[in-house]
Amino acid sequence: MDNSGKEKEAIQLMAEADKKVKSSSSFLGGMFGGNHKVEEACEMYARAANMFKMAKNWSAAGSAFCQAAKLHMQLQNKHDSATSFVDAGNAYKKADPQEAINCLNAAIDIYTDMGRFTIAAKHHITIAEVYESELVDIEKAIAHYEQAADYYKGEESNSSANKCLLKVASYSAQLEQYQKAIEIYEQVGTNTMDNPLLKYSAKEYFFKAALCHFIVDELNAKLAVEKYEEMFPAFSDSRECKLLKKLLEAHEEQNSEAFTEAVKEFDSISRLDQWLTTMLLRIKKTIQGDAGDLK
Repeated sequence: MDNSGKEKEAIQLMAEADKKVKSSSSFLGGMFGGNHKVEEACEMYARAANMFKMAKNWSAAGSAFCQAAKLHMQLQNKHDSATSFVDAGNAYKKADPQEAINCLNAAIDIYTDMGRFTIAAKHHITIAEVYESELVDIEKAIAHYEQAADYYKGEESNSSANKCLLKVASYSAQLEQYQKAIEIYEQVGTNTMDNPLLKYSAKEYFFKAALCHFIVDELNAKLAVEKYEEMFPAFSDSRECKLLKKLLEAHEEQNSEAFTEAVKEFDSISRLDQWLTTMLLRIKKTIQGDAGDLK
């Protein structure tokens, strides 16, 4: 379907909306229904934005939504302004990630001002995802996941907060900030082990915390495994705990073959993801004379 006509129509609408805004700010315009004209211009910008979306001109759509958002703010329609900034951010995501982040941050400022922290948290996650996939700035992604987790905690949305914190832990470990990752994995593991629906996941978090300990220091890892078994007896019977004990033994003996064998055996039943593979390789490299692979 040819939507090029929509783009022309949208450009005309933008021009008309600009005129209305100009006339509303003139002395006479202000006296004779200035606000009404601004409201009409708001509507026109939003309609133009949707036409630009149909024509897949994402930058123009983002810009039009932004204009609508600013006018809504002028009219003190905070909620409508925030919604328009989010629409602008979603359009810009497809063309200009940095501009998308600017618009979403503007929406977050309005939502936090209104006390709508759960919605603000959701948009912090969107920004984090843009930093992850589009701009590949993991430090900034971490900061936005942390902010989202804080807002969720304040609103007692603990499972949403935990999801964000687990992202922070995963990235912190990749950036070799092991202590931070350990604290989060232990905290989330402790929070979930008493929950009948979530306790199955607790062993995974204690496993990941132990691996982070292991990279830093073998003795620390040994003590951590003992502590987790004491706190959460179900951990002792898990395949993760059995693997850790085999790895600790292989490491103590500086036996890279036994280390690789234990990993292979575990992987044949539970596939290792990229994160676990990376951490296990980092541990294996601390065995003397190791070639640094898991084959």
